[in-house]
Amino acid sequence: MDNLGDIRLFVEAASLGSLSAAGRKLGLSPAAASARLVKLEGALHTQLFERSTRKLRLTDEGRMYLVHCQHALQTLDDARAALQAGRETVSGALRVSATSDFGRVTLRHWLDEFNARHPQVALTLVLSDSLSHLLQDDIDLAIRFGVPADSAMIAKRMADNRRVLCASPAYLARHGTPSHPDDLGEHAFILLASAAGVANQWRFARDGETALFAANIEASRQTNDGALAREWVVEGRGVAMKSIWDIGADLRAGRLQLLLPEWRTPDVPVHALFQRTPYMAPRVRSLVDFLQEKFTEASEALAPFLR
Repeated sequence: MDNLGDIRLFVEAASLGSLSAAGRKLGLSPAAASARLVKLEGALHTQLFERSTRKLRLTDEGRMYLVHCQHALQTLDDARAALQAGRETVSGALRVSATSDFGRVTLRHWLDEFNARHPQVALTLVLSDSLSHLLQDDIDLAIRFGVPADSAMIAKRMADNRRVLCASPAYLARHGTPSHPDDLGEHAFILLASAAGVANQWRFARDGETALFAANIEASRQTNDGALAREWVVEGRGVAMKSIWDIGADLRAGRLQLLLPEWRTPDVPVHALFQRTPYMAPRVRSLVDFLQEKFTEASEALAPFLR
């Protein structure tokens, strides 16, 4: 137990590929992080990393040691969570992640209500349309549309969801309303860009008929922020593919209209993602249960658009 902090530093460095990044995450200066790693290697009489100016690379011995360290740290974390579960105390730090649009429009208000019920919980809300940060940022629970293929987290389905094309009434008054996916080529688009590329291709289906469409990237507005994309659509700057959960309030208020509502794209249900552990902390379990209630209630209001 004397070098537990050094072991956590080693595991973080292996995960992040950077000793300085691991040090920052644990509140250590680069010099202190380097000294602690040297101390750990000295205690083990083993070199754990091959160092270069660009990155760290685990040695064969380091890879073997990493597996055992990960199991040991997980066991300690599980034991701490088990103690918390035994007390049934809903308190402590809770880091939540959501896509920018859903987080700003809906989830922030739900979290306010949750915090009013459990004032001893210290909430952090991380808004990002990216998935890469979930493990690196120690996220306790994330709300995402669909399930990341390579995620090590557990996914719990929370609600149905449709992705739909939408535009403002003012935009449609100027440019007309398409009646078939083939008509979309005449319209301006607002596209969401990410590290995986620009989402500009969609497959539509209606009564056994299918249609493919790819928006012209060079002629479209692009952003990596879903909330900004929604604002541009409401302002009448183009057509966008959005989740019903992001634009439900806009549809009910008449700020946006559905395009080609009888044509469906593949559904992408809403999921809650959380760490894989046999002992879920009470604050995380309470939030999952609370959000399930909120999604169930909100689904009733969105039912006409989810069909």
